[in-house]
Amino acid sequence: MSSPLALLGGPPVIDVPGPHFAWPPIDDSDVEAVTGQLMSAVSVPDRSGVVAELEDALASLLGVRHVVTTSTGTAALHSMYAAAGIGPGDEVIVPALTFHATATPLFHLGARPVLADVNEHGQLDLNDAARRITPRTKAVVAVHLWGLPENMDNLISFTARHNLMLLEDGSHAHGATWRGQPVGSFGRAAAFSMNGPKPLSAGEGGFVATDGTELYYRVLLHGQYNKRCRREIPADHPLAPYAVTGMGLKLRIHPLAAALAHSQLPRLESFLTGREAVAAQMCKALRGVPGIAVPHPPPHARPAWYALPLRYHPEQLAGLPVERFIEALHAEGAVETDLPGSTRPLGDHQLFRTPGALLPGYADHQGQPADSFANARRVHGSTLKLPVWHREKGLHLAESYTTAIIKVAEHHKDLVT
Repeated sequence: MSSPLALLGGPPVIDVPGPHFAWPPIDDSDVEAVTGQLMSAVSVPDRSGVVAELEDALASLLGVRHVVTTSTGTAALHSMYAAAGIGPGDEVIVPALTFHATATPLFHLGARPVLADVNEHGQLDLNDAARRITPRTKAVVAVHLWGLPENMDNLISFTARHNLMLLEDGSHAHGATWRGQPVGSFGRAAAFSMNGPKPLSAGEGGFVATDGTELYYRVLLHGQYNKRCRREIPADHPLAPYAVTGMGLKLRIHPLAAALAHSQLPRLESFLTGREAVAAQMCKALRGVPGIAVPHPPPHARPAWYALPLRYHPEQLAGLPVERFIEALHAEGAVETDLPGSTRPLGDHQLFRTPGALLPGYADHQGQPADSFANARRVHGSTLKLPVWHREKGLHLAESYTTAIIKVAEHHKDLVT
């Protein structure tokens, strides 16, 4: 059989070897910022210098009173939960489809992550969440997956109706907005990652954002301790006697990471504007292609486009498995097309099924039945994701990737045996 598909001997759409996408974009200003910080100070034990400058800039971006930088996004989530008063026996509702660090810090506080299914868009199913509320439920976490804002109208109404705390995981969504309000400014607090591929990158880092001064003090005590806590927590505050030790953890950001993020931050808006244009072009090209469904965020939501998540419908392509579809795309040179790996139904992870092997306090804990999260499994199993380029020179690659997808979809019958 003769076929134009590269997997079957035809010419590929893309003949430029990968990788085709790298993040963050490093320019001379980043090199200058990091090397300058290296010569200035490699340890900042209080809120001064580049750490203070970055935190002030992030607070301004989000429109919140307080930001505390951390060593990682996972550390930011840990500090946020601890500062919010989540503790032994508390339950926190978390979407069943997310990156595991949204939930894993709860184990280290003696709390229980309660997974709730997602809807067809991969966002928290509030009907399922409502069924999982118990007298121990203390909070709900909004996860802005792939940089697409959650429906904050519904979440604010839901948490108010059930008298629950709203917290946010904005790790994919720096600069995203809902009705013009920045993601990360809706809940009692928000945690962000600045890990390598995130829209705002420090290489490795994170931060907690909040309007609450008491919560801010507790974030400091959770992972900053000594000089910073002594200088920022008033001497007459009940928590002041704990300033030297805090809770005993050091989760500070490294100054070199802070310098990189601070250098990147002024360009974030241009990154987002560029990604917005490229995402719109890719979605337009793929709209109506059999087997492929593009995201449709509402007009009042501005995504950060950490990735472009596409939904794959094999029933429209003669049952062609998504793995075979991806294999064909890679043969066409579209090597950055990927199936989500670590972002997946949390029940797939052994830690959420039988945490007691690693966490003795959970020896009697049994995870929720995997079949409780049918939508999470369906959405994950039918999602493929693409990078979203931000520069004009990335438009050609974006066009080539959509051309490859269209080509494989049009000739899918050649792959069905």
